[in-house]
Amino acid sequence: MDMELDPDEVFRDDEDDAEAEYFRERASTKELAVYLIDASPKMFLTHSPSEKHMKDESHFHITMSCILSSLKTQIISRSYDEVAICFFNTREKKNLQDLNGVFVFNVGDRESLDRPTAKFIKELSQLEEKFAKEIGSQYGIVAGSRENSLYNALWVAQALLRKGSARTADKRILLFTNEDDPFGNIKGATKTDMTRTTQQRAKDAQDLGISIELFPLSEPHKEFDLSRFYADMIGIDDDGIAEFMSAIGAKFEDMEYELKRRMIKKRIVKTLTFTIANGLAIEVNTYALVRPTVPGSTVWLDSVTNQPLKVKLIFYS
Repeated sequence: MDMELDPDEVFRDDEDDAEAEYFRERASTKELAVYLIDASPKMFLTHSPSEKHMKDESHFHITMSCILSSLKTQIISRSYDEVAICFFNTREKKNLQDLNGVFVFNVGDRESLDRPTAKFIKELSQLEEKFAKEIGSQYGIVAGSRENSLYNALWVAQALLRKGSARTADKRILLFTNEDDPFGNIKGATKTDMTRTTQQRAKDAQDLGISIELFPLSEPHKEFDLSRFYADMIGIDDDGIAEFMSAIGAKFEDMEYELKRRMIKKRIVKTLTFTIANGLAIEVNTYALVRPTVPGSTVWLDSVTNQPLKVKLIFYS
């Protein structure tokens, strides 16, 4: 017997079902993400990534281009998700913790972690031209100093993600860097201590339900070496390094696609429960590999403040 399927029914999430209250309470409602961008001088060195590019580009420029592209997509399709932009290894500092080497970028009428706005994206797109003058770049981890800008950046990012609970929001730190050994210029017990404390800071964030995703930027003739530091920090064993690097892609032109792919959230279509015996059951989540993409709901904004408008009904008698 032929059976016609309603596409709206097939792709309808469990969160839309009246009987799925239990799963809806467990499911995250939105995503909170901090883009953690290395701003050391090494990130501003220019390279010729491929024949497709007519001019040399820096890792910093490519990172900013990819993030801007992602934000433009997000403001349409996932308008209720919230983001923050945080640079580390900077000359100037701007963060609530007043930590050196960390600069949180923002615009007026917006919290540090908030929904992206047109003004926010526009000013972020213009930041690269004036970055050297207004923020500045420097190595925040140098021999003879106890400053640790990577540790400070993880601390600031964790504080930014304090709002909301892990039950109601996916919390993520997206780390962009081309330095595979941030403590390379430091030796002995000092390096051991700084490595240990930084990795512990990352573990503390992960224990709070914050995922840390690394976007390693390889140089044209030198692949990013995860084993030097970051494999331990993000929890990748020796056997998984090759697979991780293959998945992330070493080519510059793949980076924008990779960022978009990893930012798309997996949505559960249905949850099936298999009862094995009394009191024993197994739940299996099913996912749609292909599903319709629809624009976000329309939100009316004030033309001056860009704040959502509130509708009030007043009855006169």
